[in-house]
Amino acid sequence: MGMGLVKLVVWVSWLAMAVGAEYVKYKDPKQPVAARIKDLMSKMTLAEKIGQMAQIDRSVATEQILRDYSVGSVLSGGGSEPLPEAKAEDWINMVNAFQNGSLSSRLGIPMIYGIDAIHGHNNVYSATIFPHNVGLGATGDPELVKKIGAATALEVRATGIPYVFAPCIAVCRDPRWGRCYESYSEDHKVVEQMTDIILGLQGDPPTSRKGVPYVGGKGKVAACAKHFVGDGGTTGGINENNTVIDMHGLLSMYMPAYSQSIIKGVSTVMVSYSSWNGQKMHANRELISGFLKNTLKFKGFVISDWQGIDRITSPPHANYTYSVQAAIQAGIDMVMVPFNLTEFVDDLTYLVDSKVILMDRIDDAVQRILQVKFTMGLFETPMADFSLVNELGSQAHRDLAREAVRKSLVLLKNGKPGSTPLLPLPKKASKILVAGTHADNLGYQCGGWTINWQGFNGNNSTRGTTILGAIKSSVERSTEIVFRESPDANFVKSNKFDYAIVVVGEPPYAETAGDSTNLTMIDPGPSAINNVCGTVKCVVVIISGRPIVIEPYVSAIDALVAAWLPGTEGQGVTDVLYGDYRFSGKLPRTWFKTVDQLPMNVGDSHYDPLFPLGFGLKTESGASIVSRSTSSATPRRPGLFIFMITVTLSFYITG
Repeated sequence: MGMGLVKLVVWVSWLAMAVGAEYVKYKDPKQPVAARIKDLMSKMTLAEKIGQMAQIDRSVATEQILRDYSVGSVLSGGGSEPLPEAKAEDWINMVNAFQNGSLSSRLGIPMIYGIDAIHGHNNVYSATIFPHNVGLGATGDPELVKKIGAATALEVRATGIPYVFAPCIAVCRDPRWGRCYESYSEDHKVVEQMTDIILGLQGDPPTSRKGVPYVGGKGKVAACAKHFVGDGGTTGGINENNTVIDMHGLLSMYMPAYSQSIIKGVSTVMVSYSSWNGQKMHANRELISGFLKNTLKFKGFVISDWQGIDRITSPPHANYTYSVQAAIQAGIDMVMVPFNLTEFVDDLTYLVDSKVILMDRIDDAVQRILQVKFTMGLFETPMADFSLVNELGSQAHRDLAREAVRKSLVLLKNGKPGSTPLLPLPKKASKILVAGTHADNLGYQCGGWTINWQGFNGNNSTRGTTILGAIKSSVERSTEIVFRESPDANFVKSNKFDYAIVVVGEPPYAETAGDSTNLTMIDPGPSAINNVCGTVKCVVVIISGRPIVIEPYVSAIDALVAAWLPGTEGQGVTDVLYGDYRFSGKLPRTWFKTVDQLPMNVGDSHYDPLFPLGFGLKTESGASIVSRSTSSATPRRPGLFIFMITVTLSFYITG
């Protein structure tokens, strides 16, 4: 057969296929999103719609399940990974395998893979771990936080994942809460500012698209504002407990950050485990459908928390059919099941067939889910590739994290009364002591939600630089460094140390495991402070997710630094200790004297802090000039939505 004849046969075959191929509107990217959604939904069965409303954990997901049930989403729970120390390519291969299952379903609707990336891509080995939110709140720098969002998006996309359960925009009003480090501040204005991280994660929406979900391409991810609403205000700081506050208080303290997030185009909102005045948020139709969707005009999808609908009943999962009914009727669109898929599907199918849940509610949920999927281009590029793998843990991102660390550090004390300031420290010294449980422990330095849900202990679970490692690279080569985690007093006295750096604090924790009634540092932290600071000039660095009991030791300490949970880039700590950069951070939270004062926030009648909100001493880089600043941590621009909330409140109450 001649070449001309071959070309003719190929052309005729292509023409026959083209003529025979049915045009499918929802697969046409030239069509408006609304038209694509309408076309796709007209073709979907009830089973396919309910499948889209389910999110399951990767541990129970298979290609066949995704195909047969048309599952809308898969997630990695905390620490859920394809294999230990998985590389970016391993994550991509896993996500693409699941996606193949979804694309082989009858309508080929792609699933959306989600993961907790709350201080960097924190489940993934070698990812850059940024400071937790409490530290970012101390920076007072929304532009920096936006850059961190953009860097996190690239690292998440580097592993083939397009959706993150971040940011947490809780306003933590009691440090006894185990999630307080996930909150930027006790001041809702600071939290509002920090919603700029959404613009980093998702991209800047065009002016014409303000207020609707937006994801700007393959280097960006869908974000999730959480946990709606009032999660940081529970009684006693008890996780998942009850927030007692009137509607005015709820709207003025906890709602403004959601208003800001919606303006900035956030794609999804996650509901809180907690209750508001005794009613479970996962079953609160007034706030989810009434306020979030109808009043604030949120157009993305609302997702439950992990087994969140199960916890509508006490004990959890006691009446799952009721939980499904209450959650879906409240306005939850996607349920993080995450294991019992068939039970969820069967119960929701029964409730629709029985006309307990109306088809309109199902269609609203599915339309919102598809809106996000179409908007972010998931139908056009459902499969991930390896083009961004070098973004994971890149030096540029580590440099950004290092900048965030140094800007987050708050100098609480610098020199005893009548003495010269201790900081910045000299890099050249004869012999220095480094002590404490947290000086050489990367896991402690990163905190919870790092590699594992509850974090890790030691230096082997990911890559980074401990504070001890940073000290070694900062001082002159001639300076002798002695490290003892818990030195006794005689050892300290028998050595002529020029100065000591003592690094102590909390162990890693997440969620309820972090709830604390005493807020003390772990042993032997107190003895390390007493044994060292009683003998040699010392700077104490506190590694913690919140203010902890420090008042009994302050008088013995020469310099005191709140370093929060700085993440993998320990050099950010030494950058300011040694004066390469100045201290500039301000307390995003009130530092109490005793736990008996709690809860205590700025403006309370009993406000008598050890250090007030907004406190932070400053040093000039490379010099010992110190200026004291006790100004409040006020936002750099007013919250744009305060007025709207006030107006909304008046309509809400009167109408």
